[in-house]
Amino acid sequence: MEIAKLGEFGLIDHLTKDIKTQNASTVKGVGDDCAVLHYEDTETLVTTDMLMEGVHFDLTYMDLKHLGYKSAMVNISDIFAMGGTPRQMTVSIALSKRFHVEDMEEFYDGLQMACEKWGVDIIGGDTTSSLTGLAISITCIGEARKEDIIYRNGAKDTDLICVSGDLGAAYMGLQLLEREKIVYYEQVKELQAKLKDAKNAAQIESLQKQLNEAWQPDFAGREYLIQRQLQTEARGDIIQKLREAGIRPTAMMDISDGLSSELHHICKQSGVGCRVFEKFLPIDYQTAVMAEELNMNVTTCALNGGEDYELLFTCPIGDNERLQQMEGIKVIGHITKPELGLMLVSRDGGEFELLAQGWNPLEKK
Repeated sequence: MEIAKLGEFGLIDHLTKDIKTQNASTVKGVGDDCAVLHYEDTETLVTTDMLMEGVHFDLTYMDLKHLGYKSAMVNISDIFAMGGTPRQMTVSIALSKRFHVEDMEEFYDGLQMACEKWGVDIIGGDTTSSLTGLAISITCIGEARKEDIIYRNGAKDTDLICVSGDLGAAYMGLQLLEREKIVYYEQVKELQAKLKDAKNAAQIESLQKQLNEAWQPDFAGREYLIQRQLQTEARGDIIQKLREAGIRPTAMMDISDGLSSELHHICKQSGVGCRVFEKFLPIDYQTAVMAEELNMNVTTCALNGGEDYELLFTCPIGDNERLQQMEGIKVIGHITKPELGLMLVSRDGGEFELLAQGWNPLEKK
C-alpha cells in the first residue's frame, strides 16, 4: 500500500492502533497534541538518538524489523547506563516514496518487540517525507530515584573498571556484512554485463534468475557476529544483577562508540587516569577468528569497534570479590591518579597510551 493513500495521520493511526500502555506514569500516550506523563518522587531521564540511512545503517543488509528493534534498544540502553528504568518512547521518522505501509509495519514490529521486552510505552512522535533516505529520531524517557542515578563523573582512584559481555563482536559483524555486500555488488555487475550481451530469450531468462538470486552470503560459523550487529541488546539484566548484589557503580556509560572512547569520557569527567589490561579484555572466539581472517588486530577491534552496547562502569575496590563471582561481568583494569594518564597494559607488561579511536560520526571521510 502506498503511504500517500493513508497520509501522515492515517499512517500514525495504522501503526499505533494496537499499542497499549504498560506504565502508570503514562497518563496519555498517542492520540493528542502531547503525551502526558506523571512521576512522583523520582527524577526523569531523557535521551535522544538519531539514525541516518547511509551513516548508521545500510538497508542492503539491515531489514526494517531489525532496524526498528535496534533503534529502540540503543535508546533504552542509555537509560540503563544512568541506572534508570525506561518507561516511554517517542518515534519520529522521515521516509522517501520508496517505502510502503508494509515496510513501516515491519519497522514498528521491531520497535514494539524491543519496547515490550523492557516494558516501554510508545507515546508519540512525528512522520514526514525525506528526499535523501530514511531518518529515524527516537527519544526515550525513564525514571530513577535521585540516589540511584549513576553519572560519568564519579570514578575515583583505585576503583575497578568493569565491562559486561564481550567486546568487538558487533564491529566484526559489520565488517563481515560489508565484505559480503561487496561480493554481492560484484556478482550483480558481472551478471548485468552478461545480460547486456545475451542473444536469446533463454539466456536472458537464466541470467535474470541468477540476478534475482545473486546474493548468497557466507555467514556459516559467524552467526553470533551478525546477531551482535543487527540485533542490539540493552543490558538491563546487568543493572538488575548489580542491584540484587548491592553493588552501586561510581560511574557508568554504555559502549556505543568503542571502549577506548568511553573510557576517555569517564576519565575526563571524573578527573582521573586508568590502567586497562589487554589480557582481561573479554573477546568472543568468533570475534578473534574473524579478526584474524581479516588481518585485523583483535585488541584494536575490542577497544575501538563500537556498537557493542555493553555497560562500562567503575566500582569501589571493596566490591572486587562479588564482581569476580558475577556471570557476564569482567574486571578489566582500575582507575588511577590523573597524572598517570590513560594506559593500556599489553600482555607482555608494556604500557601504551590508550587512544580514543572509536566511532566519530562527524569525522571527515
